[in-house]
Amino acid sequence: MLLNRQLKKQIVDKLFKKKVIILYGARQVGKTTLVKEILKDFGTEGRYLNCEMLSAQEGLKDAEGEKIKSFLGNYKIVVLDEAQNIPDIGKILKIIVDTFPELQIIATGSSSFDLANKSAEPLTGRNFTFTLYPFSLGEIQQLGDWFYINSKLENIMRFGLYPEVFSLPDREAAERLEELSADYLYKDILKFEGIKKSTVIKQLLQALALQMGQEVSYQELAVMLGINRLTVQKYIDILEQAFIIFKLPALSRNKRKEISKSVKVYFYDLGIRNSLIQNYNPLNIRNDIGALWENFCLVERLKLNNLNGVFVNRYFWRTYDQKEIDYIEEGGGVYAGFEFKWSSGKAKIPKDFLNDYPNSTFNIVSKENFHKFLS
Repeated sequence: MLLNRQLKKQIVDKLFKKKVIILYGARQVGKTTLVKEILKDFGTEGRYLNCEMLSAQEGLKDAEGEKIKSFLGNYKIVVLDEAQNIPDIGKILKIIVDTFPELQIIATGSSSFDLANKSAEPLTGRNFTFTLYPFSLGEIQQLGDWFYINSKLENIMRFGLYPEVFSLPDREAAERLEELSADYLYKDILKFEGIKKSTVIKQLLQALALQMGQEVSYQELAVMLGINRLTVQKYIDILEQAFIIFKLPALSRNKRKEISKSVKVYFYDLGIRNSLIQNYNPLNIRNDIGALWENFCLVERLKLNNLNGVFVNRYFWRTYDQKEIDYIEEGGGVYAGFEFKWSSGKAKIPKDFLNDYPNSTFNIVSKENFHKFLS
């Protein structure tokens, strides 16, 4: 399905500022479609290069300005798609931006650990960075209003918001998600640092999918998988940098009462999560609806904040005596707490939280009012 991506305007606004534009995002979220849409506006002055092709890798293998320019040609803007496949890509990009500042380069990467590690130091102060996620609710609203979103809510929570998946019938959506899951596991992650144990990565992802929204114990996962705790932690970090999962840390200012070192894990796309546990069942027969709702609200809030340039610290909160708040945003020393409930209900903000974080706010996010939280 082709929808206008909200990130396009932000990227276009940063063109020709004598900096490289780097676009991150998991495979199949629409990076290639987006950069080709941007290139359309430049006609014959734009060039697209797929850096998974040997011809692009050969053409950019020499870190010499004139050879690079000779290969790229006399274009105004050039896209290097999946740029992490180019050896020494950071050095190559630095040479281009320093030697040919009038040439706009857009480099995309499906794994931030790869492209970021290869480009971070050489490109210090020379790049703008963006992240593209699966469709957001704001993008889906091109098809209808919040009543339309409500009508698609169950579908989103079962099959997610990947562009290729969103408009498909249930069976086809599940089949495409199976392909995407395999692509994640075997194309990006396993080649990083020579990881060869695909079964361990898959088992870890399945365990995280089943524990979605719960506090994660690295030690328990290590015992379950038969690997050491540090390896579990490293694999989770890699999965996060591949835009499959994200972590939510515990908020702790009162060391005596509040847990401090725990994390929860969520998925960037619920369709991918559900594919890992082979559960696409309707919501009314599921026992994980609370976790699905919590993950949905969190990831859509993340997309919204990212798009609007809202930078906040994000946490969950729990005390040793089991008082808890699902989600907290902190900005400028002000704390906003949120409790996620699929069905509308009552919840009181814990007094301990109010005492330790005065002037904080607290709201329940349910399917009756979630549009206020996500718009």
